[in-house]
Amino acid sequence: MEASNPTPVPPIPTIALDDDEITIIDQTLLPTEERRIIITTVEEMREAIQSLRIRGAPAIGIAAVFGLDIAARTSVALSRAELLRELKIASDYLAASRPTAVNLSWALRRVYDRVSAEQTDDVAVLVQAVRREALALLQEDLEICRRIGEHGIDLISGGSVLTHCNAGGLATSGYGTALAPMYVAHERGVPVHVYAGETRPLLQGARLTSWELARAGIDVTVIADNMAATVLSRGDVKAVIVGADRVAANGDVANKIGTLGVAILAKTFGVPFYVAIPLSTIDFDTSIGADIPIEERLDSELTSFNNRPITPVGMDVYNPAFDITPAAYVTAFITEHGVVYPPFAKGLAAFRDA
Repeated sequence: MEASNPTPVPPIPTIALDDDEITIIDQTLLPTEERRIIITTVEEMREAIQSLRIRGAPAIGIAAVFGLDIAARTSVALSRAELLRELKIASDYLAASRPTAVNLSWALRRVYDRVSAEQTDDVAVLVQAVRREALALLQEDLEICRRIGEHGIDLISGGSVLTHCNAGGLATSGYGTALAPMYVAHERGVPVHVYAGETRPLLQGARLTSWELARAGIDVTVIADNMAATVLSRGDVKAVIVGADRVAANGDVANKIGTLGVAILAKTFGVPFYVAIPLSTIDFDTSIGADIPIEERLDSELTSFNNRPITPVGMDVYNPAFDITPAAYVTAFITEHGVVYPPFAKGLAAFRDA
């Protein structure tokens, strides 16, 4: 697509570093209040991830490695071995905060491995290496998401796009995965309209996706989750694009609960279903989606709304945060290296060492 009247969309500073001050946007307060909070301890970073103050697979991976940066800077270790032991403890502690998103453990492992590979016993140098790698991950994610947008723009032309949950700037370091093609289209003056599914029970689509798209000046319509069938049946939606928290080696997708239903509807109505991911979201050590651990969250997320009870007291609740969409429902994956079509086991494996 040729550029036309480009309007740059600034990345959302989901995670920011000012000297040694690490801040995040508290997403639990959106859309009514945009507030940055300062994270000063590893415990605060874990709480922020677990409570969804920061969320989205790439974003929590980056947040967690800045948690390692805090651990390194506040350590009183006097030896290489002692510092590495403390970093491993902090890494395991942060990785346990949310089990489904593979980017979390991937990012922590990358930083720990890079630091432990440093050929020095100087603790100060090792501490600096943690910061350097955390900043590298932050910058890489910005570039990766931008490339996902470039590869995905041609797939969304000619109609509306439907998305589920929030895989935008708030879920990454700035541009998003599933929303990146919309941002690129908007910059190039290409009209784009997005249907954002509300995403019960925590309303990430209604609260977050609509907030950031409207912030960028992109046309967005919020729909209740149970309206997706009606919207897709009308024929004006040309593509569904979602993100993912983990993709198995065979192409099965773990994403926000409700994604499977949207994928089934898309297939029923002949609408392409795309999954936009950085390659770090692919878990080559997990063969199929059934082996992906699914996080279950608090009953209160379903039994109350806006601090008001909506179920009888003591009601039994099942509240998985994610579901598994079989690879058969996925039209293609949009990655930073291009679009991958079936067969996915072969197509994704080609990027294993990328």
